[in-house]
Amino acid sequence: MLEAIVALLGIMGLGTGAGVFVIRNLYYICQPNEVLIFAGSSRQLADGRRVGYRLVKGGSSVRVPLLERALRMDLTNMIIELKVANAYSKGGIPLKVDGVANIKIAGEEPVIHNAIERLLGKSRQEIEQMAKETLEGNLRGVLASLTPEQVNEDKIAFAKSLLDEAEDDLEKLGLVLDTLQIQNISDDVRYLDSIGRKQQADLLRDARIAEAKAQSESAVQTAENQKITELSRLDRDMGIARAEAERRIKDATTMRNAVIAEAEAEIASELARIQADVPVQQERIKQVEQQLQADVIAPAEADCKQAIARAQGNAARITEDGKARAEGTMRLAESWHTAGTNARDIFLLQRLEPLLKTLTSAVPDVEVQNVTIIDASQGNTATKAAAFIEQLRQTTGIDLTEAVQQLTHSRPNQLPEQRDE
Repeated sequence: MLEAIVALLGIMGLGTGAGVFVIRNLYYICQPNEVLIFAGSSRQLADGRRVGYRLVKGGSSVRVPLLERALRMDLTNMIIELKVANAYSKGGIPLKVDGVANIKIAGEEPVIHNAIERLLGKSRQEIEQMAKETLEGNLRGVLASLTPEQVNEDKIAFAKSLLDEAEDDLEKLGLVLDTLQIQNISDDVRYLDSIGRKQQADLLRDARIAEAKAQSESAVQTAENQKITELSRLDRDMGIARAEAERRIKDATTMRNAVIAEAEAEIASELARIQADVPVQQERIKQVEQQLQADVIAPAEADCKQAIARAQGNAARITEDGKARAEGTMRLAESWHTAGTNARDIFLLQRLEPLLKTLTSAVPDVEVQNVTIIDASQGNTATKAAAFIEQLRQTTGIDLTEAVQQLTHSRPNQLPEQRDE
Protein backbone atom coordinates (compact mmCIF):
# COMPACT_ATOMS: atom_id res chain seq x y z
CA MET A 1 0.00 0.00 0.00
CA LEU A 2 2.73 2.42 0.95
CA GLU A 3 4.60 1.67 -2.23
CA ALA A 4 1.49 2.43 -4.27
CA ILE A 5 1.03 5.77 -2.57
CA VAL A 6 4.66 6.67 -3.12
CA ALA A 7 4.36 5.68 -6.75
CA LEU A 8 1.22 7.80 -7.10
CA LEU A 9 2.87 10.80 -5.48
CA GLY A 10 5.83 10.35 -7.78
CA ILE A 11 3.59 10.30 -10.80
CA MET A 12 1.75 13.44 -9.55
CA GLY A 13 5.05 15.19 -8.93
CA LEU A 14 6.23 14.24 -12.35
CA GLY A 15 3.02 15.55 -13.85
CA THR A 16 3.30 18.84 -11.93
CA GLY A 17 6.89 19.28 -13.02
CA ALA A 18 5.92 18.58 -16.59
CA GLY A 19 3.12 21.17 -16.35
CA VAL A 20 5.48 23.79 -14.97
CA PHE A 21 7.96 23.00 -17.71
CA VAL A 22 5.29 23.32 -20.36
CA ILE A 23 4.08 26.67 -18.96
CA ARG A 24 7.54 28.11 -18.66
CA ASN A 25 8.98 26.88 -21.97
CA LEU A 26 6.13 26.04 -24.29
CA TYR A 27 3.33 28.60 -23.50
CA TYR A 28 3.72 31.98 -25.25
CA ILE A 29 1.67 35.17 -24.85
CA CYS A 30 1.59 37.65 -27.74
CA GLN A 31 1.63 41.38 -26.80
CA PRO A 32 -0.59 43.89 -28.71
CA ASN A 33 2.45 45.53 -30.39
CA GLU A 34 4.06 42.35 -31.66
CA VAL A 35 3.36 39.17 -33.61
CA LEU A 36 4.40 35.57 -32.68
CA ILE A 37 5.80 33.36 -35.38
CA PHE A 38 5.96 29.63 -34.73
CA ALA A 39 8.34 28.26 -37.39
CA GLY A 40 8.37 24.56 -38.25
CA SER A 41 4.76 23.73 -39.02
CA SER A 42 3.51 23.95 -42.60
CA ARG A 43 0.25 25.57 -43.64
CA GLN A 44 -1.37 26.96 -46.77
CA LEU A 45 -2.17 30.67 -47.20
CA ALA A 46 -5.33 32.14 -48.68
CA ASP A 47 -3.62 32.82 -52.00
CA GLY A 48 -2.62 29.16 -52.31
CA ARG A 49 0.98 29.50 -51.17
CA ARG A 50 2.37 27.23 -48.49
CA VAL A 51 4.58 28.57 -45.74
CA GLY A 52 6.49 26.82 -43.00
CA TYR A 53 5.20 28.85 -40.05
CA ARG A 54 2.07 29.93 -38.26
CA LEU A 55 1.21 33.40 -36.89
CA VAL A 56 -0.30 34.44 -33.54
CA LYS A 57 -1.30 38.10 -33.07
CA GLY A 58 -2.99 39.47 -29.97
CA GLY A 59 -3.38 36.17 -28.11
CA SER A 60 -1.42 33.18 -26.79
CA SER A 61 -0.36 29.76 -27.99
CA VAL A 62 1.69 26.68 -27.02
CA ARG A 63 4.75 25.79 -29.02
CA VAL A 64 5.03 22.22 -30.16
CA PRO A 65 8.24 20.98 -28.62
CA LEU A 66 10.98 19.76 -30.92
CA LEU A 67 8.85 20.68 -33.97
CA GLU A 68 8.42 24.47 -33.68
CA ARG A 69 10.53 27.44 -32.78
CA ALA A 70 8.92 30.65 -31.47
CA LEU A 71 10.02 34.04 -32.87
CA ARG A 72 8.79 37.55 -32.03
CA MET A 73 8.51 40.48 -34.47
CA ASP A 74 8.12 44.05 -33.11
CA LEU A 75 5.35 46.09 -34.74
CA THR A 76 6.05 49.42 -33.01
CA ASN A 77 6.59 52.64 -34.96
CA MET A 78 10.01 53.64 -36.29
CA ILE A 79 11.00 57.25 -36.95
CA ILE A 80 13.32 57.80 -39.89
CA GLU A 81 14.98 61.12 -40.68
CA LEU A 82 15.34 61.72 -44.39
CA LYS A 83 18.12 63.93 -45.72
CA VAL A 84 18.68 64.03 -49.46
CA ALA A 85 21.38 66.27 -50.98
CA ASN A 86 22.08 67.03 -54.64
CA ALA A 87 18.82 65.51 -55.75
CA TYR A 88 18.27 66.93 -59.20
CA SER A 89 14.78 68.15 -59.93
CA LYS A 90 13.14 68.57 -63.26
CA GLY A 91 15.20 71.23 -65.02
CA GLY A 92 18.52 70.16 -63.54
CA ILE A 93 18.39 72.16 -60.31
CA PRO A 94 20.02 70.26 -57.37
CA LEU A 95 17.86 70.37 -54.25
CA LYS A 96 18.25 69.50 -50.60
CA VAL A 97 15.24 67.94 -48.90
CA ASP A 98 14.81 67.24 -45.18
CA GLY A 99 11.89 65.22 -43.90
CA VAL A 100 10.62 62.78 -41.28
CA ALA A 101 8.86 59.47 -41.97
CA ASN A 102 7.03 57.14 -39.59
CA ILE A 103 7.09 53.50 -40.67
CA LYS A 104 6.35 50.15 -39.08
CA ILE A 105 6.30 46.46 -39.95
CA ALA A 106 2.97 45.49 -41.45
CA GLY A 107 0.78 43.57 -39.04
CA GLU A 108 -1.91 42.52 -41.49
CA GLU A 109 -1.93 39.82 -44.13
CA PRO A 110 -0.73 39.44 -46.80
CA VAL A 111 1.95 42.14 -46.33
CA ILE A 112 3.12 40.62 -43.06
CA HIS A 113 4.30 37.56 -44.95
CA ASN A 114 6.66 39.81 -46.95
CA ALA A 115 8.03 41.20 -43.70
CA ILE A 116 8.52 37.71 -42.25
CA GLU A 117 10.36 36.57 -45.36
CA ARG A 118 12.60 39.67 -45.68
CA LEU A 119 12.92 41.16 -42.17
CA LEU A 120 12.64 38.28 -39.72
CA GLY A 121 15.86 37.97 -37.78
CA LYS A 122 17.11 41.49 -38.67
CA SER A 123 17.77 44.10 -36.01
CA ARG A 124 15.74 47.27 -35.68
CA GLN A 125 18.65 49.42 -36.93
CA GLU A 126 18.96 47.29 -40.04
CA ILE A 127 15.27 47.60 -40.75
CA GLU A 128 15.41 51.41 -40.31
CA GLN A 129 18.41 51.67 -42.59
CA MET A 130 16.70 49.59 -45.26
CA ALA A 131 13.55 51.72 -45.04
CA LYS A 132 15.61 54.95 -45.10
CA GLU A 133 17.51 53.96 -48.24
CA THR A 134 14.29 52.91 -49.92
CA LEU A 135 12.55 56.23 -49.05
CA GLU A 136 15.55 58.32 -50.16
CA GLY A 137 15.60 56.48 -53.50
CA ASN A 138 11.89 57.12 -53.93
CA LEU A 139 12.41 60.75 -52.91
CA ARG A 140 15.04 61.27 -55.60
CA GLY A 141 12.75 59.67 -58.15
CA VAL A 142 9.85 61.98 -57.21
CA LEU A 143 12.12 65.07 -57.27
CA ALA A 144 13.28 64.21 -60.78
CA SER A 145 9.68 64.40 -62.01
CA LEU A 146 8.89 67.79 -60.41
CA THR A 147 10.19 71.29 -60.94
CA PRO A 148 11.63 73.24 -58.02
CA GLU A 149 8.60 75.52 -58.13
CA GLN A 150 6.23 72.56 -57.82
CA VAL A 151 8.25 71.09 -54.96
CA ASN A 152 8.46 74.36 -53.09
CA GLU A 153 4.92 75.60 -53.69
CA ASP A 154 2.96 72.48 -52.76
CA LYS A 155 4.78 70.41 -50.17
CA ILE A 156 1.62 68.47 -49.36
CA ALA A 157 1.24 67.32 -52.97
CA PHE A 158 4.95 66.50 -53.02
CA ALA A 159 4.63 64.36 -49.88
CA LYS A 160 1.56 62.62 -51.33
CA SER A 161 3.46 61.81 -54.53
CA LEU A 162 6.29 60.44 -52.42
CA LEU A 163 3.87 58.29 -50.45
CA ASP A 164 2.36 56.91 -53.64
CA GLU A 165 5.85 56.20 -55.05
CA ALA A 166 7.23 54.53 -51.92
CA GLU A 167 4.13 52.54 -50.99
CA ASP A 168 4.72 49.70 -53.42
CA ASP A 169 8.42 49.37 -52.58
CA LEU A 170 7.79 49.41 -48.84
CA GLU A 171 4.95 46.93 -49.20
CA LYS A 172 7.31 44.51 -50.92
CA LEU A 173 9.60 44.81 -47.91
CA GLY A 174 6.68 44.23 -45.53
CA LEU A 175 6.71 47.83 -44.24
CA VAL A 176 3.93 50.39 -43.94
CA LEU A 177 4.50 54.17 -44.25
CA ASP A 178 2.22 55.88 -41.72
CA THR A 179 3.20 59.55 -42.21
CA LEU A 180 5.70 61.61 -44.16
CA GLN A 181 6.47 65.25 -43.46
CA ILE A 182 8.70 67.43 -45.65
CA GLN A 183 10.47 69.82 -43.29
CA ASN A 184 12.75 71.83 -45.52
CA ILE A 185 13.57 72.26 -49.20
CA SER A 186 16.65 74.26 -50.24
CA ASP A 187 19.34 74.45 -52.94
CA ASP A 188 22.95 75.59 -53.12
CA VAL A 189 22.53 77.80 -56.19
CA ARG A 190 19.82 79.85 -54.41
CA TYR A 191 17.35 79.17 -57.16
CA LEU A 192 14.49 78.81 -54.69
CA ASP A 193 15.52 82.07 -53.03
CA SER A 194 15.25 83.90 -56.34
CA ILE A 195 11.93 82.20 -56.99
CA GLY A 196 10.89 83.11 -53.49
CA ARG A 197 11.89 86.76 -53.97
CA LYS A 198 10.02 86.89 -57.24
CA GLN A 199 7.05 85.19 -55.69
CA GLN A 200 7.35 87.46 -52.69
CA ALA A 201 7.40 90.50 -54.97
CA ASP A 202 4.44 89.11 -56.87
CA LEU A 203 2.68 88.35 -53.64
CA LEU A 204 3.47 91.81 -52.31
CA ARG A 205 2.21 93.34 -55.55
CA ASP A 206 -0.90 91.20 -55.49
CA ALA A 207 -1.35 91.97 -51.80
CA ARG A 208 -1.09 95.71 -52.41
CA ILE A 209 -3.46 95.47 -55.36
CA ALA A 210 -5.83 93.37 -53.31
CA GLU A 211 -5.46 95.77 -50.39
CA ALA A 212 -6.18 98.76 -52.64
CA LYS A 213 -9.17 96.96 -54.12
CA ALA A 214 -10.31 95.94 -50.68
CA GLN A 215 -9.89 99.50 -49.40
CA SER A 216 -11.78 100.93 -52.35
CA GLU A 217 -14.48 98.31 -52.02
CA SER A 218 -14.51 98.90 -48.28
CA ALA A 219 -14.79 102.66 -48.81
CA VAL A 220 -17.58 102.15 -51.32
CA GLN A 221 -19.30 99.68 -49.03
CA THR A 222 -18.76 101.99 -46.06
CA ALA A 223 -20.27 104.88 -47.98
CA GLU A 224 -23.13 102.66 -49.08
CA ASN A 225 -23.63 101.42 -45.54
CA GLN A 226 -23.44 104.98 -44.24
CA LYS A 227 -25.98 106.07 -46.83
CA ILE A 228 -28.27 103.22 -45.85
CA THR A 229 -27.69 104.01 -42.19
CA GLU A 230 -28.43 107.71 -42.71
CA LEU A 231 -31.55 106.91 -44.72
CA SER A 232 -32.65 104.47 -42.06
CA ARG A 233 -31.92 107.05 -39.38
CA LEU A 234 -33.87 109.72 -41.29
CA ASP A 235 -36.76 107.32 -41.77
CA ARG A 236 -36.60 106.46 -38.10
CA ASP A 237 -36.44 110.12 -37.08
CA MET A 238 -39.32 110.97 -39.40
CA GLY A 239 -41.33 108.09 -38.01
CA ILE A 240 -40.52 109.17 -34.47
CA ALA A 241 -41.40 112.80 -35.27
CA ARG A 242 -44.61 111.72 -37.00
CA ALA A 243 -45.56 109.51 -34.09
CA GLU A 244 -44.64 112.27 -31.63
CA ALA A 245 -46.75 114.79 -33.57
CA GLU A 246 -49.69 112.40 -33.67
CA ARG A 247 -49.26 111.74 -29.98
CA ARG A 248 -49.17 115.46 -29.22
CA ILE A 249 -52.26 116.04 -31.38
CA LYS A 250 -54.07 113.24 -29.57
CA ASP A 251 -52.88 114.57 -26.21
CA ALA A 252 -53.97 118.11 -27.13
CA THR A 253 -57.34 116.86 -28.36
CA THR A 254 -57.82 114.76 -25.27
CA MET A 255 -56.70 117.62 -23.05
CA ARG A 256 -58.98 120.05 -24.88
CA ASN A 257 -61.94 117.74 -24.48
CA ALA A 258 -61.02 117.19 -20.86
CA VAL A 259 -60.66 120.93 -20.23
CA ILE A 260 -63.96 121.62 -22.03
CA ALA A 261 -65.69 118.89 -20.08
CA GLU A 262 -64.14 120.12 -16.85
CA ALA A 263 -65.12 123.73 -17.61
CA GLU A 264 -68.64 122.68 -18.57
CA ALA A 265 -68.87 120.62 -15.40
CA GLU A 266 -67.62 123.54 -13.31
CA ILE A 267 -69.99 125.95 -15.06
CA ALA A 268 -72.90 123.55 -14.64
CA SER A 269 -71.95 123.02 -11.01
CA GLU A 270 -71.59 126.75 -10.42
CA LEU A 271 -74.86 127.43 -12.25
CA ALA A 272 -76.63 124.79 -10.20
CA ARG A 273 -75.10 126.18 -7.05
CA ILE A 274 -76.10 129.73 -8.01
CA GLN A 275 -79.59 128.63 -8.95
CA ALA A 276 -79.87 126.77 -5.68
CA ASP A 277 -78.44 129.79 -3.84
CA VAL A 278 -80.90 132.32 -5.43
CA PRO A 279 -83.79 131.55 -3.02
CA VAL A 280 -81.37 131.62 -0.12
CA GLN A 281 -80.01 134.98 -1.24
CA GLN A 282 -83.54 136.32 -1.73
CA GLU A 283 -84.45 135.26 1.78
CA ARG A 284 -81.18 136.70 3.00
CA ILE A 285 -81.99 140.01 1.25
CA LYS A 286 -85.35 140.06 2.93
CA GLN A 287 -83.71 139.27 6.25
CA VAL A 288 -81.09 141.97 5.71
CA GLU A 289 -83.80 144.46 4.76
CA GLN A 290 -85.75 143.58 7.87
CA GLN A 291 -82.63 143.72 10.03
CA LEU A 292 -81.65 147.02 8.38
CA GLN A 293 -85.13 148.32 9.05
CA ALA A 294 -84.88 147.24 12.66
CA ASP A 295 -81.20 148.10 13.29
CA VAL A 296 -80.60 151.16 11.16
CA ILE A 297 -83.72 152.79 9.76
CA ALA A 298 -85.88 152.62 12.87
CA PRO A 299 -83.05 153.80 15.21
CA ALA A 300 -82.14 156.45 12.65
CA GLU A 301 -85.71 157.66 12.46
CA ALA A 302 -85.91 157.65 16.26
CA ASP A 303 -82.59 159.50 16.49
CA CYS A 304 -83.78 161.91 13.85
CA LYS A 305 -86.94 162.63 15.76
CA GLN A 306 -84.96 162.91 19.00
CA ALA A 307 -82.42 165.21 17.33
CA ILE A 308 -85.23 167.32 15.96
CA ALA A 309 -86.78 167.53 19.40
CA ARG A 310 -83.41 168.31 20.98
CA ALA A 311 -82.69 170.90 18.34
CA GLN A 312 -86.05 172.44 18.90
CA GLY A 313 -85.40 172.47 22.64
CA ASN A 314 -81.93 173.92 22.16
CA ALA A 315 -83.32 176.49 19.78
CA ALA A 316 -85.98 177.48 22.31
CA ARG A 317 -83.35 177.72 25.05
CA ILE A 318 -81.00 179.68 22.81
CA THR A 319 -83.89 181.91 21.85
CA GLU A 320 -84.78 182.47 25.48
CA ASP A 321 -81.14 182.99 26.38
CA GLY A 322 -80.80 185.50 23.59
CA LYS A 323 -83.90 187.26 24.71
CA ALA A 324 -82.62 187.30 28.32
CA ARG A 325 -79.21 188.55 27.23
CA ALA A 326 -80.75 191.19 25.06
CA GLU A 327 -82.94 192.30 27.92
CA GLY A 328 -79.94 192.26 30.29
CA THR A 329 -77.90 194.23 27.79
CA MET A 330 -80.71 196.80 27.55
CA ARG A 331 -80.84 197.09 31.30
CA LEU A 332 -77.04 197.32 31.46
CA ALA A 333 -77.08 200.10 28.95
CA GLU A 334 -79.74 201.90 30.90
CA SER A 335 -77.76 201.45 34.12
CA TRP A 336 -74.61 202.60 32.33
CA HIS A 337 -76.42 205.68 31.12
CA THR A 338 -77.82 206.39 34.58
CA ALA A 339 -74.38 206.03 36.25
CA GLY A 340 -72.85 208.71 34.10
CA THR A 341 -69.07 209.20 34.11
CA ASN A 342 -68.46 206.66 36.89
CA ALA A 343 -70.21 203.87 35.02
CA ARG A 344 -67.05 202.65 33.39
CA ASP A 345 -65.10 202.56 36.63
CA ILE A 346 -67.88 200.79 38.40
CA PHE A 347 -68.10 198.20 35.60
CA LEU A 348 -64.39 197.57 35.77
CA LEU A 349 -64.42 197.27 39.48
CA GLN A 350 -67.22 194.73 39.29
CA ARG A 351 -65.15 192.73 36.84
CA LEU A 352 -61.95 193.06 38.93
CA GLU A 353 -63.58 192.04 42.15
CA PRO A 354 -63.32 188.25 41.56
CA LEU A 355 -59.74 188.68 40.35
CA LEU A 356 -58.77 190.62 43.46
CA LYS A 357 -60.37 188.00 45.65
CA THR A 358 -58.26 185.35 43.93
CA LEU A 359 -55.09 187.37 44.29
CA THR A 360 -55.59 188.30 47.89
CA SER A 361 -56.87 184.93 49.07
CA ALA A 362 -53.31 183.70 49.51
CA VAL A 363 -52.23 186.86 51.43
CA PRO A 364 -52.92 186.87 55.20
CA ASP A 365 -54.88 189.75 56.70
CA VAL A 366 -52.52 192.70 57.29
CA GLU A 367 -53.08 196.26 58.18
CA VAL A 368 -51.85 198.58 55.43
CA GLN A 369 -50.96 202.11 56.41
CA ASN A 370 -48.85 203.12 53.42
CA VAL A 371 -48.63 201.70 49.87
CA THR A 372 -45.19 201.79 48.32
CA ILE A 373 -44.58 201.04 44.62
CA ILE A 374 -41.53 198.83 44.12
CA ASP A 375 -39.84 197.19 41.19
CA ALA A 376 -41.90 194.20 40.16
CA SER A 377 -39.27 192.55 37.95
CA GLN A 378 -38.41 190.24 40.83
CA GLY A 379 -40.60 189.47 43.86
CA ASN A 380 -43.43 187.45 45.34
CA THR A 381 -47.24 187.61 44.99
CA ALA A 382 -47.61 190.98 46.80
CA THR A 383 -45.08 192.64 44.58
CA LYS A 384 -46.78 191.19 41.53
CA ALA A 385 -50.18 192.57 42.72
CA ALA A 386 -48.70 196.02 43.22
CA ALA A 387 -47.10 195.87 39.79
CA PHE A 388 -50.43 194.80 38.27
CA ILE A 389 -52.28 197.81 39.87
CA GLU A 390 -49.67 200.19 38.54
CA GLN A 391 -49.77 198.70 35.07
CA LEU A 392 -53.59 198.93 35.12
CA ARG A 393 -53.42 202.61 35.97
CA GLN A 394 -50.85 203.28 33.22
CA THR A 395 -52.77 201.44 30.52
CA THR A 396 -56.42 202.27 31.37
CA GLY A 397 -56.06 205.43 33.39
CA ILE A 398 -57.92 203.90 36.38
CA ASP A 399 -56.32 204.39 39.76
CA LEU A 400 -57.43 201.36 41.62
CA THR A 401 -56.25 202.63 44.98
CA GLU A 402 -58.13 205.88 44.62
CA ALA A 403 -61.26 204.06 43.47
CA VAL A 404 -61.15 201.79 46.49
CA GLN A 405 -60.80 204.79 48.78
CA GLN A 406 -63.75 206.51 47.15
CA LEU A 407 -65.86 203.39 47.53
CA THR A 408 -65.07 203.27 51.19
CA HIS A 409 -66.25 206.86 51.73
CA SER A 410 -69.34 207.03 49.56
CA ARG A 411 -71.02 204.05 47.81
CA PRO A 412 -72.65 204.79 44.49
CA ASN A 413 -76.11 203.68 43.42
CA GLN A 414 -76.52 199.98 43.11
CA LEU A 415 -76.36 198.62 39.58
CA PRO A 416 -78.73 195.86 38.55
CA GLU A 417 -77.34 192.28 38.57
CA GLN A 418 -75.48 191.30 35.40
CA ARG A 419 -75.78 187.86 33.88
CA ASP A 420 -72.43 186.47 32.93
CA GLU A 421 -72.22 184.70 29.73
